[in-house]
Amino acid sequence: MSANKNDAQTKISCQVCPRHCRLKEGDIGFCGARQAKGGQVISISYNRITAIGLDPIEKKPLSFFRPGEKILSVGSFGCNMNCYFCQNFDIARAGKDSVPTRYIAPVELVGLALSLKDQGNCGIAFTYNEPLIGYEYVRDTAAIARENNLETVVVTNGQLATDFLDELLPLITAWNIDLKAFSEKGYHKLGGDFATTKKTIERAAAHAHVEVTTLIVPGLSDNPDEMKAEAEFLAAIDRSLPLHLSRYFPSYHSSEAATDMQVLRMLRDIAAQALDHVILGNV
Repeated sequence: MSANKNDAQTKISCQVCPRHCRLKEGDIGFCGARQAKGGQVISISYNRITAIGLDPIEKKPLSFFRPGEKILSVGSFGCNMNCYFCQNFDIARAGKDSVPTRYIAPVELVGLALSLKDQGNCGIAFTYNEPLIGYEYVRDTAAIARENNLETVVVTNGQLATDFLDELLPLITAWNIDLKAFSEKGYHKLGGDFATTKKTIERAAAHAHVEVTTLIVPGLSDNPDEMKAEAEFLAAIDRSLPLHLSRYFPSYHSSEAATDMQVLRMLRDIAAQALDHVILGNV
């Protein structure tokens, strides 16, 4: 009995993101989508879709990738960050039993995407919640999608370990990566790792089309000096890399008033000193 009890108490570390959740058999990680089972940490969101729709690609947002076209957008549940202003908290903070899901296997999703080509669909976007906590589904679907000449888009917070990112880089044709703030302090507040997101942006930009989004949240990401540093960081990768500055509105646990438009325009002007494409969004 004692040996079985000790086995049950053995913890294994999830390696997918910087949190490295240590889990006992049966435990579910912070993200809500990975579980310790049989001595490994597996995805429990695989095939489980909470949201699906044919969106204009500009909504991802992507302004310089297949403009004017549409993309089949899908999301599951869970997230490995804890943004107090999350717009999609109903699925991002959901678990496997707290939100309705529809089972769609990778080959089925690709077939659906192909059937929508006559409606202007160019591919599949993994979005809405944080897709990379279930990177296996993204990987497997994207591989089939590319075999069928479909575009593959990931909208992500970039919190993925290098080994797993390497599996995805050859399969993804465009990324929109959230750069939540440009400071260690800001990322700590949101439960993320600043260096990991920066590395994801750098590596993705070497393989595919990348656009970056920063939601301008009062007191978190509206510091002019930090915006200058952010723009210079992105320009060092490629000054033509598009930066979307989105206007925050209160949601989830936030009650701060919406971002002042004068602040948004001021930050755009700062970023535009280093970058060729700075786009205001959600205005």
